[in-house]
Amino acid sequence: MTAPVHVIGGGLAGCEAAWQLAKAGVAAVLHEMRPERGTEAHVSDQLAELVCSNSFRSDDAENNAVGLLHEEMRRCGSLIMAAADANRVPAGGALAVDRNGFASTVQAAIEHEPAITLSRGEVCGLPPDDWKSVIVATGPLTSPGLSQAILDLTGTDALAFFDAIAPIVHKETIDFKLAWFQSRYDKGDGKDYINCPLDEEQYRSFIAALIAGEKTEFKEWERNTPYFEGCLPIEVMAERGPETLRFGPMKPVGLTDPNTGLRPFAVVQLRQDNALGTLWNMVGFQTKLKHGAQAEIFRMIPGLQDARFARLGGLHRNTFLNSPRLLDATLRLRSAPRLRFAGQITGVEGYVESAAVGLLAGRFAAAEQRSKTQSPPPATTALGALIGHITGGAEADTFQPMNVNFGLFPPIEGRVRKKERKPAMSQRALRDLMLWLEDGQAEAAE
Repeated sequence: MTAPVHVIGGGLAGCEAAWQLAKAGVAAVLHEMRPERGTEAHVSDQLAELVCSNSFRSDDAENNAVGLLHEEMRRCGSLIMAAADANRVPAGGALAVDRNGFASTVQAAIEHEPAITLSRGEVCGLPPDDWKSVIVATGPLTSPGLSQAILDLTGTDALAFFDAIAPIVHKETIDFKLAWFQSRYDKGDGKDYINCPLDEEQYRSFIAALIAGEKTEFKEWERNTPYFEGCLPIEVMAERGPETLRFGPMKPVGLTDPNTGLRPFAVVQLRQDNALGTLWNMVGFQTKLKHGAQAEIFRMIPGLQDARFARLGGLHRNTFLNSPRLLDATLRLRSAPRLRFAGQITGVEGYVESAAVGLLAGRFAAAEQRSKTQSPPPATTALGALIGHITGGAEADTFQPMNVNFGLFPPIEGRVRKKERKPAMSQRALRDLMLWLEDGQAEAAE
């Protein structure tokens, strides 16, 4: 009997990798250190706990690269996408989930899959030598012992960046004499977000309070750690200029205040965070403000003056590998090929991207266990563009975390009108993905 593949880390990438192994007929042992050892960001011992937002971002497979990645993963039999679809909550054109229902669905699937053994306990250093195939999917919060072992093995300093968490509000404490339900441009059901309007004076006062608010102090070793541009704390954005937020997460476009019949000067949006609709998170409001300052400043927002917070925002340090320098095309560590890496530790950013790399790592490891070769997906697909970027497409000397985007795809050949480029890329991607899947099935059958 073939030895199992060991997957370290029970987040989205690790669960997806174990699932792909099992569905390919390869036994997997999924190692999760919680609850034996907690992290700075997790609050439970559930597998696939969503630490930051509950949004998987756009679900538009025709015009958005992350929506295309959703669809590609669905076609690959993704557990993460199946669980997300089963726990969807209203979010306009985005895919957002009830975070507890989502984690429970993933955990139940893992626990009931006979080919997966769930092992609770910390892997403190490099895996034992008799673990011949290992996928390290420990994410940005890798335990210190394993982190140091990886650094010692790779002989290079890990890169790092800060990631911030947005607050969550109890709906019953929102003042709907001031706030209202509406999606931008009435997308989705048209009423998927709660909107809190600010006039110009309120907005200017809010910006000043954000900049002056008491913030988390960094430890000495954290001072030169950069932020990921796609997840900047709101007060950092405010410091970049007084209009930054009004053209960012507080932009009022596509919205009309029913109390005035006009577009507000600025707006704070909240998105449903659980299936019951009792909890709503503040969209784009990641923050490193201290908790006392958060409660005081966020209650300046009209409609949130009496808000009660189920969770306040926070900040944690993420680490990731210099993957273009360290990993091969199938995510193996060049200096120790029995080790594969998956998820956010590889330098992708976002829930879906992390799970997608886990999906590929699981497929690569499964093929290797069967003495087969699984080629990476075509560069014309979202999966292929993403893995191509982190395993060689990016410049190693300047490598930083990246979300999937159409800029990573090869251009469409021939003359195509601008508005038709993204749909054409998406159609090409899904066509090429299906050919890749068919080729993989044929190779597995030989």
